[in-house]
Amino acid sequence: MSKRTVDLELATPGLDAQGRPARIPLTVAGGEVERQHEPTLDGEHMLMNIGPQHPATHGVLRLVVELDGETVVRVIPHLGYLHSGFEKLGEYRHYNQIIPLTDRTDYLSPMANNVGFALAAEALMGIEITPRCKVLRLIACEMSRIISHMVWLGTTSIDLGAFTPFLWAFQERERIYNLQEMWTGARLTTSVTRVGGMMADIPDQFVDGLRRFTETYPKTLHEIDRVLTRNAVWVGRTQGVGVMTADEAINYALSGPMLRASGVPYDVRKDRPYLDYETYDFDVPVGEHGDVYDRYLVRLEECHQSNRILMQALDRLPDGPVNVSDPRVILPAKSRAMNDMEAMIYHFKQVMEGVKAPVGEAYAGIENPKGELGNYLVSDGTAKPVRWRIRPPSFINLAALPKMAEGHLLSDLIAINASVDIVMGEVDR
Repeated sequence: MSKRTVDLELATPGLDAQGRPARIPLTVAGGEVERQHEPTLDGEHMLMNIGPQHPATHGVLRLVVELDGETVVRVIPHLGYLHSGFEKLGEYRHYNQIIPLTDRTDYLSPMANNVGFALAAEALMGIEITPRCKVLRLIACEMSRIISHMVWLGTTSIDLGAFTPFLWAFQERERIYNLQEMWTGARLTTSVTRVGGMMADIPDQFVDGLRRFTETYPKTLHEIDRVLTRNAVWVGRTQGVGVMTADEAINYALSGPMLRASGVPYDVRKDRPYLDYETYDFDVPVGEHGDVYDRYLVRLEECHQSNRILMQALDRLPDGPVNVSDPRVILPAKSRAMNDMEAMIYHFKQVMEGVKAPVGEAYAGIENPKGELGNYLVSDGTAKPVRWRIRPPSFINLAALPKMAEGHLLSDLIAINASVDIVMGEVDR
């Protein structure tokens, strides 16, 4: 999938063959020619803080950078400025009450986070969701992938000096947000899933709105491709920058576009399918060089593939209920709860006591837009997990930043950090 058509040769005037400042001859008053003392590069290194309040750190991330001139010697990411404590909070809440916390981890793809946690809770409880619920959850995940990649593409373009793609990307993101708001009533904190189903079925206009989006969205992607992919400045800022080989990416436990850009074709949707992903026709884009440019190409192509999946999901969306028919798991309809004593009892017990899970443990991993998102739950038989642990792709991918940035220029560090695509709610959860 390489589109490397532009190779830039950057020559800096005034340097000798070793890349050091050339010595300049001087003539003094007596007619004797002397030469300026050769500048030395053996001075002290400088420490610089980037963040924690800085647009290029994409959140409250502090990077302590050691510089030799403008060359990065070392990068130390400092965390702890958000400190949400989601995993500990979850140990004091019922399983359905945890779902709003998952919105706030990766708040750029909240629907996918909701789905990931619900799958883990259902695996713990042995619940099989309905066919319609599977398709709706898959639609939610692929919509999340598109909006997350559009945020990444827009903000990275601004980081590297391109403003117009930012406007195009965020316009498409707003169209998805309008659909999310139509479905859930919220744009950012959706809380769309429930253990055993969904908070609501989609409204009548949703299918037509999403279909119109899938028909027009590729045009915007082609415009972004036309403006950026062969742009000399974009290519010069991204090719050969922040390279991770396949072995290095595996060793650092990278996932998602970060891993696939290095040539490793691992995708949870293909390798450990869930929500019937194995029945959909889509490709997994894989890079060749593992640099910032390939990460851009991988994410751009993933948007095309997500659009393909959404079109297939709309064509196969079945009728039927979105929730399992188990009153111990799903709240009864309000009309029944107000008129039927047994339904009211189930409603009361669920609200007051919660949905109880059997003793055991479960792990569910999904292909989040940023990589593999895992939810691990341990139950002691009550309605609250005794342990909840998240495998956040942003946190793990960020660990490779010092390795990628070493030896590059300070300006390259901005591009490398942007290419990781982190969200701090997930890093400092």
